[in-house]
Amino acid sequence: MNNSSKQPMALITGVGPGVGTSLVHRFAEGGYRVAMIARDADRLAELEAAVPGAFAMPCDVTDAQALKQVIDDIGAPQVVVHNAVGGSFSPFQEIDPAVLQKNFEINTMALLHLAQMVSPAMIEAGEGAIIVTGNTSALRGKPNFAGFAPTKAAQRILAESLARDLGPKGIHVAYLVIDAVINVPWARKMFSEAADDFFIQPKSIAAEVFHLAHQPKDAWTFLSEVRPYHEKW
Repeated sequence: MNNSSKQPMALITGVGPGVGTSLVHRFAEGGYRVAMIARDADRLAELEAAVPGAFAMPCDVTDAQALKQVIDDIGAPQVVVHNAVGGSFSPFQEIDPAVLQKNFEINTMALLHLAQMVSPAMIEAGEGAIIVTGNTSALRGKPNFAGFAPTKAAQRILAESLARDLGPKGIHVAYLVIDAVINVPWARKMFSEAADDFFIQPKSIAAEVFHLAHQPKDAWTFLSEVRPYHEKW
């Protein structure tokens, strides 16, 4: 799909019904063609039909060959948002090591593969952005998060390494820590007694990602954090 359109392209992984969908809408509204990656081909097809300029590229981000095929098909994106996430929550004694490995493949290795694939064209152009959505687990480990937090912490450190390498070459790498419960149906059910302002809205996250991707070169942020105004931290 090496499209010759003059519109910039954004590649977004993890296009689920919450943050991923909001990211697609925000970048489409911002004038981008949006390549959408997720495993759920039906959901992507629905979004493709609903959002002008968005197109479905069903793919498992842990499959490096499939990911490379997507990049080959779409051409060089100007912005990449790694929003795919793998998580598990249980006492460390009960963790299946294979689950931790799978989460590492999604959260960290997929970021490495993406960066290796998209950065050469960005370096040649002298510009581009790679934005990673993270969460509080990237900063600290808590009970029942041993199958998840290590992979997000590794993801954050990898992103920092990328930022220090690619920044002087004109590519902005940023890591967004989402220190909040996201307003999605399963979270609403889990926190059924919570008020509306307990949650962070997916649209608000998408707006911050878009902002990070468009910061001027004299004022780049690497580590950004968002949380509701009364969140304890």
